[in-house]
Amino acid sequence: MSAELHRRWLYVTALVVGSFGPVFFLGSMVPTSAPARWTLDLLAWRLDRPSSFEPANLRLLSAVTGGFLLGWGVMIFALARWVHPLAPEPVRRTVLASLLAWFVLDSTGSIASGHPSNAAFNVIVLLVAVGPLWRRG
Repeated sequence: MSAELHRRWLYVTALVVGSFGPVFFLGSMVPTSAPARWTLDLLAWRLDRPSSFEPANLRLLSAVTGGFLLGWGVMIFALARWVHPLAPEPVRRTVLASLLAWFVLDSTGSIASGHPSNAAFNVIVLLVAVGPLWRRG
């Protein structure tokens, strides 16, 4: 694996992570909550029982989640752009550590909350986000 391939893949990872941010941000407002509601229904495999974004606390959680995800995606993009050329291996390990931390906590919480389907989706997202980063450059 070349360092340049890793750097290019970090942009893919940033897009994968960051793209969830705007979707969940839209859930903070009832009129624009359809994308977040659809995503939540897909991840919870509740396609026959649509979720509601009416409760204010759910909309707040959606806004906070959207902000964190967009910020995490921007951070990965910035690491690829400005730090990776200076320290490719530490950047690769840092992004991998953050992805694994997300995967473990999100998947454990999903299973504990009765939504194991989200843990299955997390495996797919993890594989796409990690891509060739799993190997040293």
